[in-house]
Amino acid sequence: MKKTQTWRVAMALAAWAFCASAWAQAVPKPKEFYFDEDRSTTRPVVVVSGQGDAVVDKLATLVQRDPRAVEARVQLGTLAISGGRRELGDQLYKAALESLSTSSQQYRQAAWNYGWALLRAGDPEQALHQWIALSGGRPATPNWLPPTLALTLWKLDRKEEAISWFGAAARTWPDQWGDPGNFATLLPDWSDDERAALAAVLAAYQANPPAWP
Repeated sequence: MKKTQTWRVAMALAAWAFCASAWAQAVPKPKEFYFDEDRSTTRPVVVVSGQGDAVVDKLATLVQRDPRAVEARVQLGTLAISGGRRELGDQLYKAALESLSTSSQQYRQAAWNYGWALLRAGDPEQALHQWIALSGGRPATPNWLPPTLALTLWKLDRKEEAISWFGAAARTWPDQWGDPGNFATLLPDWSDDERAALAAVLAAYQANPPAWP
């Protein structure tokens, strides 16, 4: 009886794993180089400086007064997610993104910020969704994309893909991305843990660099 139950559990786990892998987001293969600067996308949205309830109150007032206050919604969404109010944060970001054209620069900035809020809230899968949506826009080869996707895929234990995406950064600027000592300068807004995770990707890449293409 116990043996039968064990097999049933094993089969259920196998089925779950198959479904999970089937639902894993498809990630495009990296291009050879990523030289394009994309500074207008990679800016944290800050409408009200500071911290604490006073900032939240000011942002909430801005949103209530003007439904088109997209940047206030984005910053408030980030604060909600980081403060453990994920549902509210998702609602604020969804409202902000739905009010923008997907081809607009403001949309790209909002989606980039949303991705980081999600990643730092422990949801790399949904962060990946936001950033993949930006991979086919303009600029075509943004330089932030390879290290960001490498980090996110590594956190999802999709290590082969993470190494492949890191390779795009290493091909583009081999003198910069070949040394983890450069990461603090290259990635000043990343946390120490995030840079350490990318250093692990670099080590795996150096141990067995994937061929291109």
